[in-house]
Amino acid sequence: MIAGLDIKDIVELALLLIATGALSGFLAGVFGIGGGAILVPVFYECFRIAGVPLEVRMPLCIGTSLAVIIPTSIRSFQAHYKRGAVDLAILRVWWLPIVIGVVAGSVVARYAPERLFKIVFVCVAYSAAARLVFAREGWKFGDDLPKGPLMRAYGFCVGILSTLMGIGGGLFSNLLMTFYGRPIHQAVATSSALAVLISIPGALGYIYAGWPAAANYPAVAALQVPFALGYVSLIGAVLVMPMSLVTAPLGVRAAHAMSKRTLEVAFGCYLFVVGSRFVLSLVGGH
Repeated sequence: MIAGLDIKDIVELALLLIATGALSGFLAGVFGIGGGAILVPVFYECFRIAGVPLEVRMPLCIGTSLAVIIPTSIRSFQAHYKRGAVDLAILRVWWLPIVIGVVAGSVVARYAPERLFKIVFVCVAYSAAARLVFAREGWKFGDDLPKGPLMRAYGFCVGILSTLMGIGGGLFSNLLMTFYGRPIHQAVATSSALAVLISIPGALGYIYAGWPAAANYPAVAALQVPFALGYVSLIGAVLVMPMSLVTAPLGVRAAHAMSKRTLEVAFGCYLFVVGSRFVLSLVGGH
């Protein structure tokens, strides 16, 4: 028995996390999303099997997701940057508001109830799914991104919501840019860079926010050092990272070669399924 699990359970969880790493890395490259939309629900099931209490399960999922996103988003950004698709002007405007939003999100993560994380995830996932599946050329906020305070406010919102959901920021920034008429490939490439800005301080914030969890749940091995640091599961991160790094450049290649419409519909359907899973959890109370 290790961390309350027998060898068979450990092998099954390890294989699931390795496969999840491959898929999240690929989608990180395709959509510039960091892969958190894949990682969070899978981590949730793995930590449920591992006996992590409900009260700390979702923050542990999100913190671990952000830690995995760090190397994956860097790899994805490098591949997109080589193709000249990243809008550096947006990065210069957004980097500070996003970092401030990440810090604010980390503070909220320490004190917010567990249900809040699920509610945020469901609302954004459903909104994104509708936009991707039913997208029309007329579905725009404007012909180009705004200037001044509104643009910075968008950056802050991207930072705080991404930290609460553990998805690296690509989903929000991607949608914002497309709502303002930016080409999907440019939105994806720029979002991959924003994922780097969000994941590093976000993961550190979740380590800090979750530091008391080990003391509060001494019987839960999955929350103790060396299995975890705060709300970051070291085992989960180590199993997921290698394959995500391998597949991220493959996703970038696919993003520049495949039909954008097919990818939008597929990802929108996935977000709807993921959101529905958390709706059932909220309704059922577990």
